[in-house]
Amino acid sequence: MLELTRVRAGYGSFQALFDVSLEVRRGEAVGVIGPNGAGKTTLMRVISGLIRPTAGSIVMERVDLLATPPHRIVEIGIAHVPESRRLFPRMTVEDNLKMGGFLPAARPKARRRFDFVYELFPLLRERRRQLAGSMSGGEQQMCAIGRALMSEPKLLLLDEPSAGLAPVVVDLVFALVQRIRAGGVTVLIVEQNVQQVLRIVDRAYVLKAGSIRAAGAAAELRDSAIIREAYLGV
Repeated sequence: MLELTRVRAGYGSFQALFDVSLEVRRGEAVGVIGPNGAGKTTLMRVISGLIRPTAGSIVMERVDLLATPPHRIVEIGIAHVPESRRLFPRMTVEDNLKMGGFLPAARPKARRRFDFVYELFPLLRERRRQLAGSMSGGEQQMCAIGRALMSEPKLLLLDEPSAGLAPVVVDLVFALVQRIRAGGVTVLIVEQNVQQVLRIVDRAYVLKAGSIRAAGAAAELRDSAIIREAYLGV
């Protein structure tokens, strides 16, 4: 479904990704794990078109994303839940969700998508008239994921969905990710919460200092020495 080949990217003179290659197959949940500063957020931004790589290729279902204007990438079927959620805090929950379904192709399905999101996140239905900025971190994360699902994506990009959340809320968020994947949405998730994310993905890549250091089945990586080296340097 998605294939990155030798992607390099950065910010000005600072290079954050070095020849990164990975693939995500339809129906999978794939993780990218690594410590702070590994380049995980840059990777997500490159895929969703927020920044352009300086080298390499990115293909989604035979469509060259580097030849696709950034605003068209969501139309291809990629939805990005960014780090720190990036909601519109002075807008209601429901208005934030509407922003996720602005695509012409998505508008006729808006009522059905609202029903889908509210079934997945019943709390959002209760809070639909509440200002998004007044909700807790976990509730805002649900809203951010719901907003991304409004476009009926084929591929959902989740950037650090557990960041800043209480452990009980983290468990809930990861359980919801499993439900979303079971509903037919392919998921690419970047996380620092290694043990938790490796329980819900099929495969994972280890990213350190902008390079892929290892890849494999989640069960194989869970107790790998590579994980300890990437995070602890031992």
